[in-house]
Amino acid sequence: MMKVRRYLRGSGRVLAFVFIASVIWLLFDMAALRVSLNDANNVLLKERILREREIFKKSKLTQPTRRGFKHPVQREAGAFDSDIKLSQVYRKGGRKWEKKQSVVSSYRDKAALQNVTSKQLPAKKAVDLDLNVANLEESRLIDASNKGSVGSQRSPGAQDNKHDPLPTPQKKPSEEVDKSVDELGVKTNIRTGSPLPAPEPPGQVARGEVNGERVQQETTVGRPGVHKVLSLDATLAPRDASAVGQFGQAAQVASDEDAEVRRRWDEGHFNVYLSDKIPLDRAVPDTRPESCAQSLVHDDLPSTSVIFCFVDEVWSTLLRSVHSVLNRSPPHLLKEIILVDDFSSKDNLKEPLDQYMAQFPKVRIVRLKERQGLIRARLAGAAVAKGEVLTFLDSHVECNVGWLEPLLERIYLDRKKVPCPVIEVISDKDMSYMLVDNFQRGIFKWPLVFGWSPLPAEYIKKNNMTISDPIRCPVMAGGLFSIDKKYFYELGSYDPGLDVWGGENMEISFKIWMCGGEIEIIPCSRVGHIFRGKNPYKFPKDRQKTVERNLARVAEVWLDEYKDLFYGHGYHHLLDKRLTDIGNLTEQIELRKRLRCKSFKWYLDNVYPDMVAPLVKAEGLVFNRGLRKCLAVQGGSLTFETCDLSKQSQHFNYTWMKHVRQQEVCVAHRGAGTGLALQTCHNVEPELRWFHQTSNSATAEHLVAGVASHPMCLEAGPQSDAPRLSQCEPSNAFQKWQFTHYHVQ
Repeated sequence: MMKVRRYLRGSGRVLAFVFIASVIWLLFDMAALRVSLNDANNVLLKERILREREIFKKSKLTQPTRRGFKHPVQREAGAFDSDIKLSQVYRKGGRKWEKKQSVVSSYRDKAALQNVTSKQLPAKKAVDLDLNVANLEESRLIDASNKGSVGSQRSPGAQDNKHDPLPTPQKKPSEEVDKSVDELGVKTNIRTGSPLPAPEPPGQVARGEVNGERVQQETTVGRPGVHKVLSLDATLAPRDASAVGQFGQAAQVASDEDAEVRRRWDEGHFNVYLSDKIPLDRAVPDTRPESCAQSLVHDDLPSTSVIFCFVDEVWSTLLRSVHSVLNRSPPHLLKEIILVDDFSSKDNLKEPLDQYMAQFPKVRIVRLKERQGLIRARLAGAAVAKGEVLTFLDSHVECNVGWLEPLLERIYLDRKKVPCPVIEVISDKDMSYMLVDNFQRGIFKWPLVFGWSPLPAEYIKKNNMTISDPIRCPVMAGGLFSIDKKYFYELGSYDPGLDVWGGENMEISFKIWMCGGEIEIIPCSRVGHIFRGKNPYKFPKDRQKTVERNLARVAEVWLDEYKDLFYGHGYHHLLDKRLTDIGNLTEQIELRKRLRCKSFKWYLDNVYPDMVAPLVKAEGLVFNRGLRKCLAVQGGSLTFETCDLSKQSQHFNYTWMKHVRQQEVCVAHRGAGTGLALQTCHNVEPELRWFHQTSNSATAEHLVAGVASHPMCLEAGPQSDAPRLSQCEPSNAFQKWQFTHYHVQ
């Protein structure tokens, strides 16, 4: 019995050991199985995420992209050339956007499908751009194809069946639709127009998407949210894909209509006849860089008032400008559109325009009682604007998709930034929408002439710039930009002393940069503009004199000592106040002091360092080739000495005022006589001017007197110690002079 007990006792230990080992082995098996299941789940989860990402990317494509409009911005050869080439005042377009047959056919098929289904499905209610629910009943549908016009009266420039009103559809109870859902399927707040977030389960963190990636972030009260730029193109009816000029394509007229084209050309200095045939809300290609559609902007951007100033503008281009803003601007950001009529004389821009715009609650017209000019018309529009931001546009433009939010985003980030859209070209001949080169900026050359120039290649590489990065712009073109309204008035707005048109872009550009702001060109904001070969503005006074007077005001207030470069490029006559009255500058000078603005030299050094702006044309010793000596001042008179760079008495400057100057005294010629003198320098006196190196003529090396009945040149007599005036002889070596350094040829 005892042996059995001992045996069982020993066997029990073994059994216990085996049992424990089995349990441990089972636990290991379970753990390994769990790891295997986790690995399998992870693989499946990754595959699912990848599939969802692909579905998400496809679903997030903008509506214009899905319609086939997307076309990358053209980069033309020579964009990085070091030689700066300017196109004065008018901008040249790049190649025309080429329509693909597949795009048009697919769009036509889609339009046809919509026409078929519209007979079976409830009609969709037009969205009121004022977001006023009470006014939804009064909104009207606009014929996007323009087979019927959109005005209550025919305008004198309208074509047959181009501007007839469409009947307002009557809403039936069965035709109710959810107006809080836009065409992209985004649910919006009817009162504010902002997108409503998707509901989140209680206790969960908010989920967002950045660059196609789902991310989690804890929401904090008061922290502004962001969203992708809204690529809106909210037409109220399907577009006619076969319409003239649709998709920004070049349009043609029949040969028997050429006479009518020529007859109406002077109405706007572009093809007015063809413009009237093109739909008022035509589609244009989305020319933004591809990354722009994915860029993020803040939800709480400021609202804007869009201001159009016009005088006798062509009916179709004015309406097309307004429709492009209404169709492609987020409604909650578009506070209003202000049309400032600068005393137009055309009948169709009076009561017919009032009746047409009455269908848009956000559009209002301000009419000036007398001609004020573009500058004062803009000031009149700004004075009544209610938006937080002022957006100025010309009255012959077409805004592209996603044009507004990138501008407002820059002001949201810094209220002293003044963003400008990329100005693309609408052909004045065939009305095609043309692309422009990348990395273009606005500049000026002397004497304050605006032009376009590509960014230097080394600047792009140094700053690692991408195609969608904002571009610092020394001078804006002036017609299209946004600015914080309060900041606009802090800067003193426009100089009210500027008349009609000309120089206002220079004035506000210098003011912004020198007084603490920045001007940027935003590649993600694109606006097409009709560039005309002739300025259509009618000036109450002489056009050239008006522009010159405006530029002289800008030079006197903002250029400091560099104003001599302006006057020295052919504007000497503006210095004579008896001939040109540029008005009182006291308020503008005091404004600059009050704002503590920087110097123009600072502007050249920090904003436009590649601008060549020497304060003198030549300097150093004045060497006479025949005498082999240098001009000098001794005892208040001119003489000759052996050349010596160390002697200050031999150093002269040849200035932009055409003076041969030493400190405060200048070499003067005594009218018809041959005598010379030294007298205090004065910019107005013509007897102080000498022409030197001004042309490739035979007397280019001579110093030719500025006023004389016949050409008289400064000469060194072979036996004389003093210079004199003599009749010019091209081959006379004693009349040839050379400065040590020439800064400008």
